[in-house]
Amino acid sequence: MAIDTLELARQLIARRSVTPQDAGCLDIIAARLAPLGFRCERIGANGVDNLWARRGSRAPLVCFAGHTDVVPTGPLEHWTSDPFTPTLRDGVLYGRGASDMKTSLAAIVAAIEAFVGEHPRHEGSIAALFTSDEEGPALDGTVRVVEALRDRGEKLDYCVVGEPTSEARLGDVIKNGRRGSLSGNLVVKGVQGHVAYPHLAKNPVHEFGAALAELARTRWDEGNEHFPPTTWQISNINAGTGAGNVIPGELHVKFNFRFSTVSTLESLQTRVVGILDRHGLKYDLEWRYDGRPFLTKPGDLVEAVARAIKSVTGVDTKLSTAGGTSDGRFIADICPQVIEFGPTNASIHKVNECIRVDDIEPLRRVYQQILVNLLVK
Repeated sequence: MAIDTLELARQLIARRSVTPQDAGCLDIIAARLAPLGFRCERIGANGVDNLWARRGSRAPLVCFAGHTDVVPTGPLEHWTSDPFTPTLRDGVLYGRGASDMKTSLAAIVAAIEAFVGEHPRHEGSIAALFTSDEEGPALDGTVRVVEALRDRGEKLDYCVVGEPTSEARLGDVIKNGRRGSLSGNLVVKGVQGHVAYPHLAKNPVHEFGAALAELARTRWDEGNEHFPPTTWQISNINAGTGAGNVIPGELHVKFNFRFSTVSTLESLQTRVVGILDRHGLKYDLEWRYDGRPFLTKPGDLVEAVARAIKSVTGVDTKLSTAGGTSDGRFIADICPQVIEFGPTNASIHKVNECIRVDDIEPLRRVYQQILVNLLVK
């Protein structure tokens, strides 16, 4: 390997790639992959930088996916060291993206280098799909690459997304699916007026109260063996002009469904509209579909990842579909088997984000062993 995994992780963390900025991370990665025979292609849109790199043209195609962008740091004074100055303290690497997910990217690149060095004539093909628009709106990142690949009939057989899935220790959890996400922006209409003359006004907060109670207590589905029951949550609710003597004319509500494969977009939307109409509300409702649920059942990829984790760490991994969305939801459109696996996630999006140095080389070795399990006969 040209540079060890830790050093590459430090190079990437040092780039201030706050979403949707890439800040040169993909240049560093492409420079490492190109000498290995990867065809590196930039598929950009609206200022977002994406990399599609492929080595080989035969099946099966094994893809590693991830993102170079990171969430904002928050107040710098709360960090023990500068979040974009990778810092080692007591066997721990600190910096924004250390866990989510620049160390995964470094481990993926180093794993590919090591694997190609040992198996230059391996079976099948290897690809990398990296974006700088995962932590933000995710409108011009992985989804754009997937669209381009679909348009030219390029399909993946297996994909490993380097999201931080581990909990207590490296390898204890892999994600074999994620719930879908459906958001709503609801505006309940009332009539603004003086609080002393309520008969001349109509308070949308009061009007919405009964519907809110029903929405909150509704059991949307029971889930299944792979997914917990669908949940509905309000993320923001507000009304009023700021004055204490004015009845508001509108109530604004933002809500979100995290839904299992038991429910569909149409079934959830129909039930929400039915509740609102049943309570006689006047309203506007806009929907935003953030991603469908996906599930990879036990098979070639699950087995290959589980065996790799066991051989490197000795851990018997478990499958989970918990947590938020990831770009796996887009990749599942062109790939029948998608798994997420990466480092521990206790510090992601937090001040003093970090990863244990002792986990970095084992992570690289697991990624390398996954390639061996899938591409070496």
